Amino acid sequence: MNTNYRNLFNQAFSVEKYNAFIDDINSDFDYKVTFRIGETPFFISNELKKQLLEGCQQVIDFIQRDDFNSLTERALELNRKVPNQDNHTTFLAIDFGICEEDGQIVPKLIEVQGFPSLFNFQNHLSEKFVSHYPFLSELTPFLNGLNQESYLALIKEVITNNIPIENVILLEIEPEKQNTKIDFYYCKKDIGIPFVCVTELYEKGKQLFYKNDKGEEIQVKRIYNRVIFDELDLRTDLQLNFDFSKSYDVEWAGHPNWFFRISKFILPYLKGKYFIETTLLSDLKEIPNDLENYVLKPLFSFSGSGVIFHVKREDIEAVTEKDLYILQKKVHYKPIIQSPDGLVKAEVRILAVWPKDDEKPTLVTNLVRLSRGEMIGVKFNKDKDWVGGTVGMFEK
Repeated sequence: MNTNYRNLFNQAFSVEKYNAFIDDINSDFDYKVTFRIGETPFFISNELKKQLLEGCQQVIDFIQRDDFNSLTERALELNRKVPNQDNHTTFLAIDFGICEEDGQIVPKLIEVQGFPSLFNFQNHLSEKFVSHYPFLSELTPFLNGLNQESYLALIKEVITNNIPIENVILLEIEPEKQNTKIDFYYCKKDIGIPFVCVTELYEKGKQLFYKNDKGEEIQVKRIYNRVIFDELDLRTDLQLNFDFSKSYDVEWAGHPNWFFRISKFILPYLKGKYFIETTLLSDLKEIPNDLENYVLKPLFSFSGSGVIFHVKREDIEAVTEKDLYILQKKVHYKPIIQSPDGLVKAEVRILAVWPKDDEKPTLVTNLVRLSRGEMIGVKFNKDKDWVGGTVGMFEK
């Protein structure tokens, strides 16, 4: 913890000030954010920052292995394979729980995703914090020497790849109903691209089109993909006028295959200080006797769906598709953030982008989730304060 800024913030904080902060965010688009925003940033010490960056680099080293595609081909076989995969992922989100091990604070990798996160919202969230607590201007949410201007330029580059913005769309399932809608609004404000429902996209030969607000037919040349197939597969009521499995004359900002390749699927391969003992159920030789120390997770679900925290032997035995689940050792999140009435747990998501011609990803910013519950997530933190989504702040 950066105790100096924690003390400054807590002295300046009030419920009235928090409410004004939330009202400020909601007023940008006359839209009430549908997920809880935490009262405070997470003030990340230089020591913890160093550990987070080391853990990220080890994940990136694995993703850059020459045999990565062959190792993760099974992930596509278990799901679906979309044509025209590019050479590497465009986006990377690396989640660490802030834990305690042998009396020491250590980040532990919880999840890794080859998928975009709230790249636009997080930028504006940190800006709002600084606006309401001006002393926070001494800190930064960015990594690798980026500032707000260079960050936005980089995000625009990776999302559009220099294609005219009128031919780039953000694609989602009923975006107006998504919890992440605030990020879509900020993306449209920052970059100028519209958010389009999967049902509004249609094919003509090998080309894709949608109609804009004026009813004009616009060709889509690049898709900023926010579609989660896990959700799409459940939406049998939706009528699509194109096929994800067909080849089109379109680029992907976040090709769908990377969502499966860079996922919990790779966790069993990762070994070391920052990684958790993880076993694919199909590789499990025997069920542990101490199941209270394990979590059962589906490989490809999103937002924590399907996770069994209190695992029983019959839960494991009931899984028929054992190559679609992992058994993961529990870690002990360390309550580390001082609130007015107790300590709060944190999970840090480091966000990276990988421009088309770069040799490696660039770590750019972060997202933090605060929790007082048994686990990170909305259903474990109902009716609690000092919980929810926020941002980590580093020393410049």
